[in-house]
Amino acid sequence: MRRKIIAGNWKMNNNLKSTVELISEIINKMDNHLENTDVVVCPPFTSLETAVELTKNSKVRVGAQNMFYEKNGAFTGEVSAEMIKNIGCEYVIIGHSERRTIFGESNEWINKKIKKALEEGLKPIFCIGETLEERQNGTMEQVLKTQVFEGLSGVTESQMANIIIAYEPVWAIGTGVTASPEQADEAHKYVRNLVENLYNSSVAQELIIQYGGSMKPENAKELLSKPNIDGGLIGGASLKADSFLSIINASN
Repeated sequence: MRRKIIAGNWKMNNNLKSTVELISEIINKMDNHLENTDVVVCPPFTSLETAVELTKNSKVRVGAQNMFYEKNGAFTGEVSAEMIKNIGCEYVIIGHSERRTIFGESNEWINKKIKKALEEGLKPIFCIGETLEERQNGTMEQVLKTQVFEGLSGVTESQMANIIIAYEPVWAIGTGVTASPEQADEAHKYVRNLVENLYNSSVAQELIIQYGGSMKPENAKELLSKPNIDGGLIGGASLKADSFLSIINASN
């Protein structure tokens, strides 16, 4: 049985003080008997070291929101996988729709980042998803296929054990609109089939695929009950301990 992973993507929110407050509240209120769910928080770079310290003796793990694909060098403003790993992070979000649309990240760049993250021992949360226009004009499947095939190019079968895919329909992020549980599960199943075509049935069945399109306490249980949905990459609802914990509890 695949484990569920509930990851909170804080985006550009929370300073050190609010990081301490939020993580402390999550840890203090979290059910320590979670059997099949892993919990990850992804604060901004400025709070990562603090987050790692705060979560040391807890079941909460820490991830970064982005990284660059070079080891070091003249890349002003960038952070390497080695730096993230060195302070104790285990996960890193790669290819989020905001990185693709606002910052112009290509599938080629995302692929380089995934391979570098794996090389440094990080677990990539690899984001894919279509826009509303792509869904409406019938190109959703081709878009997802291109993102998956190009994003995972050169990734070995054994490395796939450390990759999580987050399906995030771009039209459902931060809009309050959510794909229906049936729509979400259908997309997850399609992605799983793509991975089976790339690798084999075993890799596909063991792959954790999160839903990343406005999951919240009100819809979490129904979404997480679907056979191909293995957790959530949570945005706004991860910024308040009670709503994040409600989603965690819905997964268990």
